[in-house]
Amino acid sequence: MPGKSERRIFMGQLLNQEVLIEVIKNLQNNNIKIAATNGCFDILHIGHVEYLKSAKAFADVLIVGLNSDKSVKMLKGETRPINSQNDRAGVLCALNSVDYVVIFDEQSPIELFKKIKPDIYVKGGDYTIDTLPEAKPLLNLGVDIRFVDFIKGKSTSNIIEKTKNNH
Repeated sequence: MPGKSERRIFMGQLLNQEVLIEVIKNLQNNNIKIAATNGCFDILHIGHVEYLKSAKAFADVLIVGLNSDKSVKMLKGETRPINSQNDRAGVLCALNSVDYVVIFDEQSPIELFKKIKPDIYVKGGDYTIDTLPEAKPLLNLGVDIRFVDFIKGKSTSNIIEKTKNNH
C-alpha cells in the first residue's frame, strides 16, 4: 500500500480544448513530458485499464481524447455509445493513469492532437505506423508514436455481443 505522500491527490480532469491547450503550454514550458491517446472507451474493461496504464508509463502526464457521443455513433453505429460521453469521461477521470480528458466530435483525433502537440502519441497494437491515420501528420509535428499490446479478447464489442447472447 502506498504511503500517504505517494497517493494521488487529485483525479483526472475533464477540460475543454481551449483550457487544455493552455494547461499543456504551461506543462511543456516546465519540461513535463506529455503522452496522449484516444478512443471511445464505451464500456470500460480491464483491457482499457491496462492500455491506459501502459500509455501513462511513457510520460509524466496522460491526456485522453474521448470520442463524443456523436463521433461514437459515426464510428460504431446508431446503437452506440452505451454510456454517455459525460459518464465515460467521469470514469476515465477516476483512473490514476489519466490526468486529463478532452472530448472531441470528429471521427479522428488528428485536429485535436495537432493543437495539443503531445510529446508521445500512444495507440493499441492493432495498428501499425502504416495503418494509423494519425501517423503522418503527427510525425510531421515531431510527435513520437508508440504502440502497446492489447489484452487478447478484451473489447467493448465482445462484451456487448456476450450480453446479447445471454438474453
